[in-house]
Amino acid sequence: MTSRGIRRSSLFLADQDYKMYLSLLEETMMKHPFILYSYCLMTNHIHLQLETIDTPLSPIMKHLNTKYAKYFNKKYDYSGHVFDKRYGAELLNSLEYEIDVSKYIHLNPVAAGIVSAPEDYPWSSYRAYAFAETIPLIDPNRLLSSFPDPPSLHYQQYMKALPTDRLIWKNNKLYLASLEEPICGRR
Repeated sequence: MTSRGIRRSSLFLADQDYKMYLSLLEETMMKHPFILYSYCLMTNHIHLQLETIDTPLSPIMKHLNTKYAKYFNKKYDYSGHVFDKRYGAELLNSLEYEIDVSKYIHLNPVAAGIVSAPEDYPWSSYRAYAFAETIPLIDPNRLLSSFPDPPSLHYQQYMKALPTDRLIWKNNKLYLASLEEPICGRR
């Protein structure tokens, strides 16, 4: 799921704004339970990789974005829309695709030139995957279970894999096709 600032304007002007969004995300999770796999809060847009449970995505996003817009407008004495259009969402219909989306989300700050490594960006869930840091909002276990032991190290190596690298599934774990060994055995 992606939400953008109106006219691509900034959604976060201070660290407190990022913290408030994460707090509202947690509040929303309590009100409308869902599983959050990955997130990245960029300056003018947001990526959330989540799985709904009983509540459809629309009420979840309405609650979250409305609460944040009210906070943002009040704090900065703005009025009107904060988010551009409706959020964008896509059904992730395979575990492989879910893992790819997680990689895309976590590499977003690197692709934008904000940081040189995903672990340097404080407003994403990458560190929960790569360093097993506890982020209460995130459940990395489902995706990490697709990597051989130790999964955090293998996830880091997967993040470094090039688009031309061919990956295969073997025994429910992700491997490089050319070597049929764990991803981290390659570098």
